Amino acid sequence: MDLQHAKKEFEHYLDGYDREDDKIRLKIVHTYGVTECSRRIAQRMGLDREDQELAELIGILHDIGRFEQLKRFHSFEPHTMDHAAFGVQILFDEGMIRDFVEDDRWDGIIRTAIAKHSDYRLEGAGDDREGMHARIIRDADKLDNCRVKLEDTMETMLGVSASEVGKTTVSPEVMEQFRRKESILASTRRTKMDYWLSYMAYFFDINYRVSMEMIRENNYVARLLGRIPYSNPQTRAQAAEVEETLCRYVEDFCRGIYS
Repeated sequence: MDLQHAKKEFEHYLDGYDREDDKIRLKIVHTYGVTECSRRIAQRMGLDREDQELAELIGILHDIGRFEQLKRFHSFEPHTMDHAAFGVQILFDEGMIRDFVEDDRWDGIIRTAIAKHSDYRLEGAGDDREGMHARIIRDADKLDNCRVKLEDTMETMLGVSASEVGKTTVSPEVMEQFRRKESILASTRRTKMDYWLSYMAYFFDINYRVSMEMIRENNYVARLLGRIPYSNPQTRAQAAEVEETLCRYVEDFCRGIYS
């Protein structure tokens, strides 16, 4: 596969969208961030060159459906469009995948990885090569989302300032999901803190120890929680519980307890 060609075709695809739009810009940067995270995960796993390049290619293509969602709805909300399914549609049902890679030998792996990369829970993926790449892209997506949540404005991500987020509390239903060490169901999010906690709960869905080690090395738990000024005492107490739980979880995972 020719990664430089794939990146060139991706840039050509982006010409159909407004690169000056904050949300479009965020997703362009995110795509390349996920591509790099995918490469690093595959490299740290000791995979061969082909699988490292395949992981990068999936990173380039994983969010290709997001741009049409943003163009039509200016929203990341899942009820507006299933961007993963749309990505599969344009790549495989409409044949756009051949613009990015001529050889079809990896189509099944790429299709599964893109289709499942944003599922609430990864199901139906075995321990074979296809399942491995589905897990790599999910980990890489979450790793770069840490960078996004640290670098981009709160207004772009949540539509309000960080101080406004810190005034809200975590809903009981969302807090209970977190305490069960589960990802947060999008349909249960009510407050801005619910959204922020849902980003932190991504760590419960990490698959590989090397991915969790990258989270620990970058101190993402403390840095993400520290982005919000918790002016509400209840929220401050919730944030302290979240940090303690996640720090322990990350350390245990890196020691092999959960992996």
